[in-house]
Amino acid sequence: MTTDFSSAFDTALAHKDILKLASYRMPFGKYAGQLLIDLPEPYVVWFHSKGFPEGELGRMLGITYEIKANGLESLLRDIPKSRL
Repeated sequence: MTTDFSSAFDTALAHKDILKLASYRMPFGKYAGQLLIDLPEPYVVWFHSKGFPEGELGRMLGITYEIKANGLESLLRDIPKSRL
């Protein structure tokens, strides 16, 4: 039973994170205000190599890195705006 609950929880959390990431904007720097998914890949890779910031921004950048590294950016761009 625990495994089923844990799996369902992880799936729901991942879904929530993906929806949040679709509208999450970079809060500082050269790309301030730009959607994380639209950040240049070399910039996201640089963060990955240097270390992501603490907290939610770091977590969102980590998810962005994984999405970009696997060529899945279109999944976020295809989310209907009404879902955000």
